Amino acid sequence: MTTNKATEMNINDLGFLRVAASAPKLKVADCDFNTNEIKSVIEKALKEDVQIICFPELSITSYSCGDLFFQEALQQKALTSLIDLSDFVKEKRDIIVIVGLPLKIKNSLFNVAAVLSNEGIIGLVPKKFLPNSDEFQEKRWFATGTGIGEFNVDINNEVVPISSEGMVFTSPYGNFGIEICEDLWTPLPPSSEPIMQDADIIFNLSASNELVGKYKYRKSLVLQQSARCSSAYVYASAGVGESSTDLVFSGACIISENGRLLTESKRFSLDSEVIIADIDITSLRHDKLVDTNIIYNASGYLTEIECPIVPISPEKMYRSFNPYPFIPSKGEENDSFTDLFNIQTHGLAKRLLHTGVDKAVIGISGGLDSTLALLVVVKTFDLLGYPRENIFGITMPGFGTTDRTYSNAVSLMKSAGITVKEISITDAVMHHFDSIGHDPAIHDVTYENSQARERTQILMDFANKVGGLVVGTGNMSELALGWATYNGDHMSMYGVNSGVPKTLVSSLVRWIADTQLDNATSKILHDILDTPFSPELLPADNEGKIAQKTEHFVGPYELHDFFLHRMIRFGDRPKRILFMATLAFKEKYSSDEIQKWLRVFYKRFFEQQFKRSCMPDGPKVGTVNLSPRGSWRMPSDAVLKIWTDEIE
Repeated sequence: MTTNKATEMNINDLGFLRVAASAPKLKVADCDFNTNEIKSVIEKALKEDVQIICFPELSITSYSCGDLFFQEALQQKALTSLIDLSDFVKEKRDIIVIVGLPLKIKNSLFNVAAVLSNEGIIGLVPKKFLPNSDEFQEKRWFATGTGIGEFNVDINNEVVPISSEGMVFTSPYGNFGIEICEDLWTPLPPSSEPIMQDADIIFNLSASNELVGKYKYRKSLVLQQSARCSSAYVYASAGVGESSTDLVFSGACIISENGRLLTESKRFSLDSEVIIADIDITSLRHDKLVDTNIIYNASGYLTEIECPIVPISPEKMYRSFNPYPFIPSKGEENDSFTDLFNIQTHGLAKRLLHTGVDKAVIGISGGLDSTLALLVVVKTFDLLGYPRENIFGITMPGFGTTDRTYSNAVSLMKSAGITVKEISITDAVMHHFDSIGHDPAIHDVTYENSQARERTQILMDFANKVGGLVVGTGNMSELALGWATYNGDHMSMYGVNSGVPKTLVSSLVRWIADTQLDNATSKILHDILDTPFSPELLPADNEGKIAQKTEHFVGPYELHDFFLHRMIRFGDRPKRILFMATLAFKEKYSSDEIQKWLRVFYKRFFEQQFKRSCMPDGPKVGTVNLSPRGSWRMPSDAVLKIWTDEIE
């Protein structure tokens, strides 16, 4: 495979920021040991091009010092260790380091997070909520950061800002805020404020002990807060080096993004643990852009501090890109497919009940889309208690129909117990060709579309004859590409598959075949699954096999579904989509192939919007949908140039 030039671009320009969380080896009250270990971890992080790294709460001293926090010797040593760390970071290539320590300010001791860069100590954030029950008695040693105001602290002749309301640290590539341990567990976590002030990432310095079952709950809090705030959340908790007098700490580190777990550490390690992830800042900002409830609050009290971050061009990404974003993961298949199938069937059920119609008409081609649509109709009729005989399945062989698809269509209808009709379109289309003066030997768009429109006319007229509703079979990928005949297979009275992309159609049919049906019917479905995608509008080859294969003309559906998901769900620009697709499909397609089909995708998507502007009703099943009445609003005459220029 050829190397994609996109992979050589710096990841920050592509909208990513590399972060890390670490649980270093620690010794209680041994600041020298702890500082040296933190330095060692920073060195390792630099080798992996980490741009921001977060350490646990009170990591310079350790969390479990108890009344030793009152000792001036420990307080002073913590401060000199912070200065030492700051000098160390100044000497390094740009990296932002977040560490914890006890810091005496006037007559109070605070549990603070210190942010270090090559410019020195650039900010201090105090812990606001102090746990003070059971094994945690932090109010014994520390003052709450709530209400101390905003002022400067002199550290080693450096003026360092500290604020009780918190801070937002800004850079051209991403902004972040900080909270400390218990802050996350409160009804109103302080991290919500930086998010409203345009933060993209929250770093949490923690010292959370282990109890049976606690880790799962703690992880759920991290995931929930990142989802609630449409942010990334980087959580670093103290490790087994903490005192085990009464408690044990595991070094639990977690990085999540908008409710999704990106990576987590190995717990109970005797070595320093580091986890790294590339945060998709662009996607997070897109979600906040479309969520009008997350509004930038310029009148807030948070202090903004600029952070120096230098772009990186790493050899690898600390992030994977799912090549099949519409397909549920292995552990979620049953629940997801059950929900999907129920959405389709109940959408159709409501339409039938509303119209008072108890008959359905559907064209059955022996392909995947009509198969899924038929399965939906059958389940709907069973749900409503309507007889399956009221489902009229019509197979309409034409010039390109093969024995394989015809046989599968008939077998499937008979197996489903519906009323089977066969109406050839050949004579009608030939008569039509004669009427308009078209030579049937010319296999052009007229030749193809005349067949599709004839089939639609038959379905509509037959529905009128029996008092039924025409159920559409076209999927969302075809709508995106405009791979449908306008006012032909493009039209129906209710499109049950209109929200289902092609890759998901295949997966759903396979799941139904394997879990919902008898062996005989399942065998039919598996043969349909193995049949090449084709509208069968051109004659078969010399062996009677399908000659017109859709993916040879428009490209692989798996690529187009990936493009579609990134474009609609995240608003991604072409260079980001190309970059991610190249990594997602690196074992299957060259960068040149992906670039070629990306051009095709954009061209067809823009040119074919007019078909989507008048598409029939149909249920939305996922976050991406192309209905002009729902998730996607687009003029039919939008100019493509901005997008295609970027691909070149």
